[in-house]
Amino acid sequence: MTFFRPLVLALLLCLTLTAPGIQAQTPPAPVLGRDFVRLDPLQPVSSGDQVEVIEFFYYGCPVCYELEPALSSWTLKMRDSVNVRRIPALATSRWENFAKLYYTLDVLNELERLHWPVYDNVHVDDVKLNNESVMLDWVSSNGIDRQKFIDTYASAAIQEKVAAAKETIRKYGIKGVPSVVVDGKYLTSARIAGSTRKLIQVLDYLVERARSERKKS
Repeated sequence: MTFFRPLVLALLLCLTLTAPGIQAQTPPAPVLGRDFVRLDPLQPVSSGDQVEVIEFFYYGCPVCYELEPALSSWTLKMRDSVNVRRIPALATSRWENFAKLYYTLDVLNELERLHWPVYDNVHVDDVKLNNESVMLDWVSSNGIDRQKFIDTYASAAIQEKVAAAKETIRKYGIKGVPSVVVDGKYLTSARIAGSTRKLIQVLDYLVERARSERKKS
């Protein structure tokens, strides 16, 4: 199984963009109604002094997989001023196993290690991780105690997290993935922005806009 392909690709991309002789052009400022929309009603945030960014994603989504290296690099760059949360989307009941996998890895403190490998194994190696028996074999092969995973996966705490995710998706009016909400005010997505690369550019703009609005309030 291949775990580090997204990281390698991201590093190669960074090297390419910073190579001598390549001059970056400043993209035009994102436009409300074209590159992002304003939420109505606005949603409360719980990120303190940091700007809140929520990514709504689905492990089975190829565009979410495409976005992941760039978003992870962006998150690392912005970690001192931005609070990034992920919420697994639940468009249908068939998506629930992936959501439960995400939250179980989080509870077991394995998410940082295995979030990218889930994507890689699903999209590169065609591992059917939304199948629970396949999922159990996979987590065991990745060093997680099988029974501990089963008990956590089936727990009331995980069901509560899934229910809370469904309610958040409803309140924010999420219609597709990957979608990103900034500070409870602004929504953008790969579809709205036009590409995953442009989505990161829109995020930069919206974070600065939200930070400026906080200072004025």
